[in-house]
Amino acid sequence: MSNIVRFLIVDDHPLFRQGLVSVIENVRTYQVQAQATTIAEALSLLDKTEVDVALIDISLQQENGLELVKTLKTSKPEVQSIVVSMYDELIYASSALKAGARGYVMKQEAASSLLKAIDTVLKGKIYLSDDMRERILDTMLLQESAQEIDPVELLSLREMEVLRLLGQGYGVSEIGKTLNLSVKTINVYRDNIRHKLSISDAGALRKFAIKWVKSNEM
Repeated sequence: MSNIVRFLIVDDHPLFRQGLVSVIENVRTYQVQAQATTIAEALSLLDKTEVDVALIDISLQQENGLELVKTLKTSKPEVQSIVVSMYDELIYASSALKAGARGYVMKQEAASSLLKAIDTVLKGKIYLSDDMRERILDTMLLQESAQEIDPVELLSLREMEVLRLLGQGYGVSEIGKTLNLSVKTINVYRDNIRHKLSISDAGALRKFAIKWVKSNEM
């Protein structure tokens, strides 16, 4: 059995991909086998290339990288997924783990954090920052004691993105531009969020979103 660990990098920013390649191939037993910018391209490459670890960004042009994580979990369970994203770990790490990721690293982190995440995942463990690990444990304990599920957990990944942007002060048209979606589509997502969270109107939803974002930044 080869000691080489083979990687697929899925990110739509060429410079960042180059940086990841440099960090990974600085380790003698690590080798980048393929690079992709879209989900379709990644799946096509995986049909032709043997890979052990996939490093996946959440934001892939108009796609959500967590959909790729979900697909790999069912179709290629031998590939270990690690999310490497600019999005706040406190908001997205839980969703990433539920999708099937084995680790979450923010792009702002030092290269040593990524290498630590890879090493942890290759040992069969899950990698999160210490702060995130504590927060997840606290949330589990609170939910267990309250016998309740956070209603935000009922939201889809896209709905959670819309909620986050609402909480950061973005308007509907600005959210549409950020996510490359129409205003009509954003309004549909906003209405779905209101119904799932049992919130009466758009103003109340915005207040909830601001409070939710702030609570996750604490």
